[in-house]
Amino acid sequence: MHTAYLVITLITAISIAGVALPDFIPAGFVLANSSEVGVPRSWLPALGTAKLAGAVGLLTGLVGLPGLALAAATGLVLFFVGAVVAHLRARVLYNIAFPGAYLCLSAASLALLVATRY
Repeated sequence: MHTAYLVITLITAISIAGVALPDFIPAGFVLANSSEVGVPRSWLPALGTAKLAGAVGLLTGLVGLPGLALAAATGLVLFFVGAVVAHLRARVLYNIAFPGAYLCLSAASLALLVATRY
């Protein structure tokens, strides 16, 4: 179980950090997507910061701070639930798999953290 937690958490943290960075640039695909789902451009730095903080928080669980990792994983799950809801409300379904995949990774990290640490 510990190996699964380690692998999934690393994959989740790296992938979410990777998707947070374009929010700061902001990349063209981020601007297009956020516009389609009704997210103002001014929110992008805050959303990128939240994703990056969640990724760093997940990594803290690997170095012995499971409480912070629990908060980070919970926050990421809620963040990506919000992203999926934003896509559904805007009826932008062609790329809903992306926030859905990050939601699944975040939920898996949360579940494995709880199963291994608590």
